[in-house]
Amino acid sequence: MMGQWIAACRTDDIDPEDVIPFDHGGHAYAIYRSPDDAYYATDGHCTHEQTLLCDGLVMGGVIECPKHNGRFDYTSGKALGAPVLVDIRTYPTKVMNGTVFIEVGAGGGVRTAGVGGRPAE
Repeated sequence: MMGQWIAACRTDDIDPEDVIPFDHGGHAYAIYRSPDDAYYATDGHCTHEQTLLCDGLVMGGVIECPKHNGRFDYTSGKALGAPVLVDIRTYPTKVMNGTVFIEVGAGGGVRTAGVGGRPAE
């Protein structure tokens, strides 16, 4: 069974090296834009104490949780040290006609390397 691609936001809704929240189906997601205009998606809550990551600081491919400064590589979901010890779930992204889509459901949500969507040339 394939996952479902959901429109999360417009590409210009996110500044480079920033994160915004996206809610769908009762689930919180975080959508990121890298400095080189790739888009990524993760679960919206830190795996440590379930704080919303959209309120965190984004720098150099890393999201820092605003509560206890735990850090994740948002491109892969990898936890980068205490207090976060559990990787965060990532979701495939794609960009079409200025819209960022994330794949949720059966095909989306992995704890391995994420795939950044880029605008089509």
